[in-house]
This record gives sequence, C-alpha cells and structure tokens, in this order.
Amino acid sequence: MPQCAFAKRLGLPAAALALVFGGGACAQTGAQTESEPGASQLLTVDHIFHDKAFDLGTVVPSKWLGDGDQYTTVEKSAAVQEGYDIVRHDARSGERDVKVSARQLIPEGQERPLEIKDYAWSDDGQFALISTNTKKFRRYESLGDYWLLNLATGKLRQVGVDAEPSTLMYARFSPDSRHVAYVRENNIYVESVDGGSPRPLTRDGSELVVNGTGDWVNEEEFGLRLGFKWSPDSRRICYWQFDTEGVGTFYMMKDTDDVYSQPIPLQYPKVGSMNSAVRVGVVELESARTTWIELPADPRQNYVPRMDWADSSDEVLLQYVNRRQNRNEVMLASVTDGSARVILTETDDAWIDIHDDVKWLADGESFTWLSDRDGWRHLYRVSRDGSKVTLLTPGKFDIIEVAHIDTQSGFVYYLASPDDNAARYLFRSPLDGPARVERLTPDGPSSVHAYDISPDSRWAFHTASTLGSPPRVDFVALPDHRSLRTVLDNQKVVDALAATPQGETEFFRVAIEDGVELDGWMMKPHNFDPNQKYPLLMYVYSEPAGQTVINRWRSDRHAWHLLLTQKGYIVASVDSRGTPGPRGRAWRKSIYGQIGILASGDQARAVRALLAERPYLDPERVGSWGWSGGGQMTLNALFRYPELYHTGIALSFVSDQRLYDTIYQERYMGLLEDNEEGYVQGSPITHAAGLEGNLLMIHGTADDNVHYQSSVQLIDRLIGLNKTFTFMPYPDRSHSIDEKPNTKRHLYGLMTRFLLENLPPGPRSAADQ
Repeated sequence: MPQCAFAKRLGLPAAALALVFGGGACAQTGAQTESEPGASQLLTVDHIFHDKAFDLGTVVPSKWLGDGDQYTTVEKSAAVQEGYDIVRHDARSGERDVKVSARQLIPEGQERPLEIKDYAWSDDGQFALISTNTKKFRRYESLGDYWLLNLATGKLRQVGVDAEPSTLMYARFSPDSRHVAYVRENNIYVESVDGGSPRPLTRDGSELVVNGTGDWVNEEEFGLRLGFKWSPDSRRICYWQFDTEGVGTFYMMKDTDDVYSQPIPLQYPKVGSMNSAVRVGVVELESARTTWIELPADPRQNYVPRMDWADSSDEVLLQYVNRRQNRNEVMLASVTDGSARVILTETDDAWIDIHDDVKWLADGESFTWLSDRDGWRHLYRVSRDGSKVTLLTPGKFDIIEVAHIDTQSGFVYYLASPDDNAARYLFRSPLDGPARVERLTPDGPSSVHAYDISPDSRWAFHTASTLGSPPRVDFVALPDHRSLRTVLDNQKVVDALAATPQGETEFFRVAIEDGVELDGWMMKPHNFDPNQKYPLLMYVYSEPAGQTVINRWRSDRHAWHLLLTQKGYIVASVDSRGTPGPRGRAWRKSIYGQIGILASGDQARAVRALLAERPYLDPERVGSWGWSGGGQMTLNALFRYPELYHTGIALSFVSDQRLYDTIYQERYMGLLEDNEEGYVQGSPITHAAGLEGNLLMIHGTADDNVHYQSSVQLIDRLIGLNKTFTFMPYPDRSHSIDEKPNTKRHLYGLMTRFLLENLPPGPRSAADQ
C-alpha cells in the first residue's frame, strides 16, 4: 500500500514552487510534559512534536508567469493584518512588486482577506482564481470555495455562489480564459468569468455516480483527483465517470462527536471484488451533450488511469489497462463519434507502471512515452500512429522522474542517478537528433536534488537536501546551474540540528545472497563506542510503492531517529528487492506475486549480515518499526523470524492482503484466483503463531486506506493463539494518524516509551551479555 502522504515528501515538493513560512500554531499541550532540552541539548519528543523545532512550515504554491521571465509567490502583507499578498518577481533580477494585494482579496461586507490555499492565473493574464476555505475530502483538502478576481477592474466575486460552503473541487480556467469549470456534488459545472449562473454540464452525478474526479481507489492508487480536461479550443471537456454501484461498501465509525456512533460508508473494492464501472466522456460546452468513448471490454474489469487531449480538440489520448495491469493499450479516440483505435501496446510479465509524461511534439506528429521495455526506465519518442518508437535517453540507468519537457528548445529534463541509488540529479537529453545524456547538477556530495523548471528552461527553483540536512532552495540559471540567489535556507532547522549531539550517518551496501546487495543507511549515537554493543532498530517499508534509503531530509521522522540515537540506539534502514529504486526493471519487479515474502526474507538476511559484519550490534536487542507497508513488514519480521527480532512497532498495517484494495494489491500480487497461496503466505496474519517478542500495534479507527478492520482481525487471531501484545487505537484518526491537537506528540511519545521499556537502550560491554 502507498506510503503515507507525509512520508513521500522531500520537505518541499519536487515539482512545485514553494514559499515556506516558519512557525504556525503549536498543538495543544497534553497532561504529560517532557523536560525541555537543557545544557546537553538532547532532543525530547516535546521539542520535536510540540515545539516543532524541525518543522519546515506551511507550503504555499508559487507560479511561473508567461515563459518564465517572472514568477509569483504568496507573502505576508505589510499593510493588512492576517493578510497575504501575491507578489510578482523578475526571474533574472529578483525585483518584486505586489501583483494582488491582500486588500483586493477582502470580499464585500467582510473585514478579513481570503486565506490563499492555492491560486491560478488565466492564460490571458486578466483573472486570478483563489482557492480558500478548504476542507478535507478523503486524504486531501480538495473541497473548498473559489473566488475570481478581475485584475483590471479589481472586482472580486465568488464562483458557484449558490453552492453550500466548501463544496467545490478542482476549479480550472478554460484556455481562452472565458470560463471556469469545476466539480460540485459529483457533477461538472461551468460558468463565465463575466458572471451569470453556474450551468451543469453533467446531471447524473450522485452518491454512487462520480463525474469529473476519481472514486476512492482510483484517486488513491492512480492519483486520479482532477478528473476533467478542457479542450485546446475551449469548446469541450473530456472527463471520467465512475459508477460505484455494486462496489462493496466498507463502514467506518465516527465515535468522538456525539453520544451515538456515526457510520461512514465508503465504496471500497477489496481484492477480488467488483470495481467501479469506468468510462470517458466528452461534453460539448454549448449543448451539454456527452459523447462516450467506445472502450472494448468490461468497464469493471479494466482501468483508464490516464486521459488527455491529443494535441488537438478532435481526439483524446487515453491509456486502457486490464485488471491484471500487465497490459496498457494506448488509444486515440474521436470526440465526434467516440470511436477509438489502439496505437501502442505495452505488456509485461509482472505489471505496467502508469506514467504522466506524455508530451506532444512536432505539431502533434509524435509524443513522448516512458517505458522500461529494454530493462531500464527510459523516455521514447513515439509517432502519432505508434509505428515508430525511438529511444531518447540511452544507457543502463533509470529515469526516476521527468522534470520538464521543452518542445521549443528540444530537450527533456529528468532526474536520474546512475551510480548512487540514494541520490537524485538533473540530466537532459535532446528530443530529436543523436541521443545523448548530459548531467546538469554539478558534482558534489551525494544528495537529493529537485527542480521546478521555467517553461522556457532558462531558470529553475533548485531544492537540495540530505538525510541529515534540511532542504535549501536556490534560484538557478540553466543549463549552467549558476545560483542567482537563495530563496530558502531553513536556518531554523539548521540551527536546531547544530544545537543537538549527532553521531555518524552512514550509507552502505550489504550482501545477502547470490551476489545480491541491498542499499542501506545507519545512524549511530553521538557517543558511539565500537567496542560496545548497541541495540539495532530497523526502520522498514520495502514495498513497491517507495524507498526508505534515499539521501533526503525526512523532517520530524529524521529528528525522532536522531532522538533514539541519543538514547543509545543504532537506527538503520535497508531497501529490499522490489523497492522502486533506480536499479532497473528486473530489480523492481522481482517482488511480483510475493509481497511480504521476498522482502521480509531480504530484511532478515540483511539483519543477519549486519550482525555478522558489525560486532557493535547486539543480536539480543534487534527491533523493527514501520508504517503502512512498513507495518506489514514489521509484523512479518516478528512472526516469521522470532529468533532474530525481539521488538516491533507496526502502524496502520495490512494484516491480510485480501483486505486491501484491488488496484494496488492485484497490481503486485496478480489476481486472487491466480495466486491465492501467495496472498495467504504473504499476509502476516497467516504467521501470527510465530510471535514471541514485544509487539506494539497502532491504528487510526478512521483509516480509509488500510482499514482498522485489519488490526481487529489480527487482534482476534492473536487472542485465539493466546499471544501477548500491546495495541493502541487512535480514535477517528486516518492513515497518517495526525488529525486533532497533540496527536503526533502523543504517538511518538508512546512509541519512544515502548522502545525504552522493551528494547533496552544504550551500550553494553561483552561482559554484560
């Protein structure tokens, strides 16, 4: 299952400009308080999670203007209390002026300006669209209000003014800047920027029929949130529709708001069960008539994870994926009659990854396509009819992320790291002519780099961090990577790190079998003595959705690990086979059909190898902790290898893979009828009888991703086996267990105490063994 959203971030988004403000309200203080760091400056849970010493602050998006000569940021207003201005900056000189003042964002009859959660400019530069008053929908703050500001007249008006507060989603300008479209109560609406009543383009949306956005599982696993696209000529909108009728309903319970519990229904397809019926329509703006694309097979047994206009207002390009997710048919569909034809087919013995990097070239004659068809993830140029496929990025390395495709200058910019799986660097290759690979990130120490590149590729916001240093953002000129100015240095966090004792952090490789080497990192106490023995705590994830061994900042997660080293633990992490590191297709897809089996074995073999190689690791004090997939991996560690692991903390885990959703689990495990034994053997609950050590399980009761049911069923099994364990439910918290005041502080305090009591910290001499 995917990692929690906060576990995926760099600290700053990899592909979004950001202006970061320090501070923010602290969580409410609970009854139990740890002492503040004194002269020793040793960390405490309170220092990290209450005082927020390592918090990078709130991220507000910034935007490029035009080709990139200018950009805008959101900055605190000097003139209006509690207000923020949108400020325009000259890219070359850095000179700034206020483009939209906080005063302009005060609605008539109100005293305070709108809180800017996000904003957008119309293509003609005449209007600003402000997102505000947002609230959570599933895992994101997707619901909200939108206000339209006419930059020429200064008139500010609310979009969808007749709607209930915070009920609009994903408002977008049309390319001709004349209309705004948005989703409201599962229908698509449109209204003129000049005013007038909102007009529905779809009318069949309901609790079960979803237009213009994804159902739960498509949002979670395919990232399908914005579910409609304007045509280039602004006359049509193509959109997804999901019919969830017949999908199993899972009920969560809300227990903290009233004397009676409230059931929360969720259409959630579990492994082997019925999916939503998906289809793609094209609606005419003038007539509100929809033409449905003719897809060839059962809409409940196939997916349409990506769809967009094919550099034309007459055709749509869509990706059509079978339920096993080992075949992707790329189709061109006519918007006049709905007919579709296959132009490219990708297949794999394991699974096909879905990519977003389709960019049309040469006036629509070809497009870019990311594939690992030659064993490495590379970018290709594909002719419009699919008959010609040309490799653009040759070499035995993986593209990790496409950062920017510039059709004017003729280059693709991408992140890769051919020689260091834990790092990320910027490269570029031409879109035409002889293929070549050019590194743009200067040589230097291993680190993770991220870029937000201007449309004309002359400038970029460059973010760099390491596991032990917070993100630094510089504005650079490309391609020479010359720094023009520092945008953000995160000095507050730098100072907090400098004020606390730190030991060595080491990146390494460990050999486990048959020449297989796994990447890892290890953090040691500041007063480390190699002649002593220390407890080893493994931080684990090791599923196909993410890496832990990346040399980038992890904010309070790193700070907590640092706290543990100060208490006398060695903290380490190893990426098993099957994690999505840049090590080629065979590495990533080796885990197919054996989630929970291959990786847990790799983890155990890695721990044994580390114990053998490093005499300062105490084999009598080995623990594991992890979240989501890492929680599942921790359970497998304790249940399968009780002679090796003595203590574990598992959060928000899947105990039985058949309880998780169709798209994720079937992608990596195959269909249930084809691999039932794999599902059984990969699930921790099957091996619960092996528990001998100390186990703490933690789950949010309102987890809509990995259901609380997963913990309940494992608890029931452990009781039946007469096993001793500790369990902590967090009422009405979701998968990330971070809602409501004081939650993170309480959570990490709980985990710290459990480790101190059950995995004794500090060095021991050989005589103490």
